[in-house]
Amino acid sequence: MSVTTTAPPQKARTTAQNIGLILSFIVLGGILLLPTPETLSTGGHRMIGVLAFAIILWMTSAVSYPVSATMITALTALLLGFSPNPEAPAKAMGTANALKLIISGYSSPAMILVGAAMFISVAMRKTGLDRRIAMLVLSSVGTKVSRIYLGVIITGLILAFFVPSATARIACLAPIIIGIVENLGIERKSRVAALLMVGAVQADTFWNIMIQTAAAQNLVAVGFIQTQMNTSISWIDWLTAAAPFSIVMVIIAYFLTQALIKPEFKELVGGDVQLTKMRQEIGPMSTDEKKLLCISIGLLALWATGGKLHSIDTTTTTIVAIALFFFPKIGIMDWKFAQPNIDWGSIVMFGAGIGLGSVLLKTKAATWLAQVFVNAFSLESASVFILIAVMAAFLIVIHLGFASATALSSAMIPIVISIVVGHNAEGLNPIGVTMLMQYAICFGLVLPVNSPQGMVAYGTDTFDVKTFMTTGIPLTIIGYVMMLVFALTYWHWIGIA
Repeated sequence: MSVTTTAPPQKARTTAQNIGLILSFIVLGGILLLPTPETLSTGGHRMIGVLAFAIILWMTSAVSYPVSATMITALTALLLGFSPNPEAPAKAMGTANALKLIISGYSSPAMILVGAAMFISVAMRKTGLDRRIAMLVLSSVGTKVSRIYLGVIITGLILAFFVPSATARIACLAPIIIGIVENLGIERKSRVAALLMVGAVQADTFWNIMIQTAAAQNLVAVGFIQTQMNTSISWIDWLTAAAPFSIVMVIIAYFLTQALIKPEFKELVGGDVQLTKMRQEIGPMSTDEKKLLCISIGLLALWATGGKLHSIDTTTTTIVAIALFFFPKIGIMDWKFAQPNIDWGSIVMFGAGIGLGSVLLKTKAATWLAQVFVNAFSLESASVFILIAVMAAFLIVIHLGFASATALSSAMIPIVISIVVGHNAEGLNPIGVTMLMQYAICFGLVLPVNSPQGMVAYGTDTFDVKTFMTTGIPLTIIGYVMMLVFALTYWHWIGIA
């Protein structure tokens, strides 16, 4: 007797995806057919074509991110491999050498940290510790809508320290929010549900900015800063720089979203009973939860004191924690459980993105593009403030076309580094300004499709795109203005702007 298995049906491709795929190859071919500028190497010219190809793929979602990663890797190996070797122009670089460059992203500390962070998210879901933290906070805030909303925001903050994935955090919060409103007989499409869900996503965006390990896109910037600037930004230094800005923006978001999405009522009658019931359903804290909590607190302490009380880098401390997760008797899960729950596709995309940025920098393509950007906006003699204002505005606007801040960071941070390193404005701190531009890249506030966590929330059917935009557009404008205010004040005072 034979057993046959049927693969799940593939989702039909859309016309926009097909157009995006065709357009990416047309643009790539068009760039390759252009004469190579005198100030740009042949390899750099070809890598600009690959970058344009990648950006169109990412903006149109023509293929999945893991598939785009393999396409970018293959194109780089071939196009760069058959371009002249900068060290010996009479010979080609060779596909083996080109491949070595593009896959270098998979060996970067940032890449390892992203992978390790996914294991932490899986451990949280397996033990239910993230849900327990959420229920503990929400069941303590009361039944007023404004207080439950505050509890959602505080829960997001707490989880941001322990769960290094905005998508995982919203995936934890969303069912709890839905459970509260539906068990109280409130419509899923109510303004109460919309406020809690939209507010959770918007606040989480600012927590991403504040905490270095809260989002993968931050680690892209950290990785490039380590490899290209030969320095690192400690976890606590990042927090010190970003926390005041993020806290101010979350406070603004808290009041603004309530004004723009006015809930139908001020108090959830019976909410305390429902929250208590949901909390009781979780049961007593398990041994695995206690182990995970102890390891997580220890890891957080090591992150916070890195470079101050000890010299162990963030990636190494995280790897040690993951080793403990799997250690016999001490551990909380085994590989058999973890392996199918890890988003390996995102890891592949992350490594390829870092590799692409590294090749752009290696071939001087990023430097050439940086000069084009500087010339286009007449930034040759611009002050630090004008440089920050123009670049931040550009990155915030271009994010409207991206569904992943990680992809945007991979494409743009190498160019940002080339701009700031090559600029001679008085008082310019290249590392600090690069970090500020990473903050701007996190601004996925306008559309649900601008971030994976936004799409997770949108999938709950508690709000429409218009409602999201109603809060996202003013928050983006206010956030940009506040970045300029901080550049003139706090960030200037601490020496990063």
